[in-house]
Amino acid sequence: MDLIYRLPVVATKLDKCFGTMQKGLGRAYALAFAERGASVVVNDLGVDIKGEGKSSSAADKVVEEIRAKGGKAVANYDSVEAGEKIIQTTLDAFGRIDIIINNAGILRDRSFARISNADWDIIHKVHLMGSFKVTRAAWNHMKNQKFGRIIMTSSAAGIYGNFGQANYSAAKLGLVGLSNTLAIEGGKYNIYCNAIAPTAGSRLTQTIMPEDLVNALKPEYVAPLVLWLCHESCQENGGLFEVGAGWIGKLRWERTLGAIIRGKNRLMTPEAVQEQWGNICDFNNATKPQTIQESVSTLYEVLSKIDSEGGISMNPASQALSTSPSDIHPTKAIGQKFPSVVFSYNHLQTILYALGVGMSTKDPDNLKFLYEGHEDFCCLPTFGVIPSTAVLMGETLSSAPGLSFDLTKMLHGEQYLELYKPLPTTAQLTSESTIVDVLDKGSGAALLLDVHTYCGKELICYNQFTLFVVGAGGFGGKRISNKAKITVNPPNRPPDVIASDVTSVDQAALYRLSGDWNPLHIDPGFAALGGFQVPILHGLCTFGFAARHILKHYADNDVTKFKAIKVRFAKPVQPGHTLQTEMWKEESRIHFQCKVKETGQTAIVGAYVDLMPGSSKYSIRDQVMDAGLQSDLVFEEIGRRLKEVGNQLVKKVNAIFQWDITKDGKTKAQWTIDLKHGSGEVYRGAARKPADTVFTLSDQDFMEITLGKINPQKAFFAGKLKVRGNIMLSQKLELILKDYAKL
Repeated sequence: MDLIYRLPVVATKLDKCFGTMQKGLGRAYALAFAERGASVVVNDLGVDIKGEGKSSSAADKVVEEIRAKGGKAVANYDSVEAGEKIIQTTLDAFGRIDIIINNAGILRDRSFARISNADWDIIHKVHLMGSFKVTRAAWNHMKNQKFGRIIMTSSAAGIYGNFGQANYSAAKLGLVGLSNTLAIEGGKYNIYCNAIAPTAGSRLTQTIMPEDLVNALKPEYVAPLVLWLCHESCQENGGLFEVGAGWIGKLRWERTLGAIIRGKNRLMTPEAVQEQWGNICDFNNATKPQTIQESVSTLYEVLSKIDSEGGISMNPASQALSTSPSDIHPTKAIGQKFPSVVFSYNHLQTILYALGVGMSTKDPDNLKFLYEGHEDFCCLPTFGVIPSTAVLMGETLSSAPGLSFDLTKMLHGEQYLELYKPLPTTAQLTSESTIVDVLDKGSGAALLLDVHTYCGKELICYNQFTLFVVGAGGFGGKRISNKAKITVNPPNRPPDVIASDVTSVDQAALYRLSGDWNPLHIDPGFAALGGFQVPILHGLCTFGFAARHILKHYADNDVTKFKAIKVRFAKPVQPGHTLQTEMWKEESRIHFQCKVKETGQTAIVGAYVDLMPGSSKYSIRDQVMDAGLQSDLVFEEIGRRLKEVGNQLVKKVNAIFQWDITKDGKTKAQWTIDLKHGSGEVYRGAARKPADTVFTLSDQDFMEITLGKINPQKAFFAGKLKVRGNIMLSQKLELILKDYAKL
């Protein structure tokens, strides 16, 4: 039902313009978009199915149809190989280009033995080169306006192959690859690209399908998918869809688990491949990689497993395998102490760190972490990891007895930080570090590094780093340790609180100024060597974002209430993506996980923050709060949507509203909508500053009002809605519930 509900919104976007090609499908697209208010450029060279001849009649007829119905349309007769001319026509007519439907196509069907160079070249020029030329001409315009929707028209022949269409199928599958890459490169600019493989009656299909089937496969049965994929609220990106006859299906790659053919004292031979052929082709428990990073990571795992059997030559011509012993020797490494590291800092470093983990002057509550003249100026608790990371710099760790390894193979797996008192804003700290255990994880070795940090003789904080050395496992050591600070899974219920922040594209560049100089986070070439499209965000930066969310929502940004934090790093984060922290409260422990909103991947798992006992402002409320209130979803959605227009609403409303949500006669949750301070804020809990109006109602009645099933005034007079404070301000809530509370 979402598709039917959302598509009419396109009719309100009169500034949206798009280019479309061809007659059958292209005509259906042009008419459908025009009906919903889009301004249309109809491009058709007017050639026959072989790409021969030329006529303007096809485009002109569609333009006439659109204008006759009151729509906006112009015609263009250029070849798609002159894509810049088509885009210029759009810009001249409508001032912008928002949507491109790459749909131009011809056929030169021949069996492979009979395909000429000319047959091959013209198909690729029209299908693949044409789509490239048109899209490239529009690309920078879309980047500058931070919006674009692109459709590549592939084919079932490209996906599955088809007799007599080698040239056509090669070009059509090439469009899928082009679409995939544009989806990656355009995503951060809100340019989404998807590919479709339509089956519809057109000039191309009328010669290869029976007439009855052509009539049953109307182009109008394809157009709704294209309209939805091009709508501004559609977040699909990099997808591939088959569509026809009223049916739509999404395709994805699937890969077997495969088999490792070589190893210690075992050369890779054709006979070995033959022996493992059943496993290589077994799709039971198949994986579904979605990115090149996931694909490459499998190879890293394979190399680690091979290396764990002992050294092995990577030269296929070599007939002798190295049998050098493992470079990890736990008995030599455990207990090894490193030289003390002195770390001096002042307010400059603490402010720089706060900015690096997302603090902003847009939020008045953040000012005490950003302004040294603030009466409550203080240091974020997670700054406690910074003095200890100096231990990891240089070659000290990798050259210690029993720990000879390549630093480029070391990953940050987990982190634990415990504070014994709030960190000073200016200090000289001394950190002492010890290897407390070495674990054999098979594909690698896990090093547990304890770091105790002192201010003078006073212990101020303790860190435990869990460092994973890829390919250093297999030495016969233990897999677990009683010295490790373990991760803990969150409760099995919906999160109590969800907070999100959009990271800056320069977030990693900013965070590294706090002392982590790894080029993986700034140098695109170095990041590419690790299999990443762009430099990635520091794990400890994500760690800082999540800790901020918890400190704000459960401790009112009071650093004296923060005791400890433990996390496991699961997936990398790309600067510019949105970090979403999901939180669950269990007494003084806040369980959490951190997700990347754009990809849905979880970056931090098994994590928790321990607050000082009795310090949480929610401790009383949580004793009676049940999880899973429907109203939670509405408030979270209001908070998400108000981020974009908060400044405007603060000027219009200038009020703080508190909601006491009840269930079974008891208060189960409190929410505050602050539209008086800063850029506005929605948060769970009682108002931090006096509320102008307080509403009390049940979770069910709140949802009924939000969905428009109950009139608020009737609910008030019926006793379902109780109001305290300035009752007249409640009228301003109509704007919020009407425009920002719809799920």
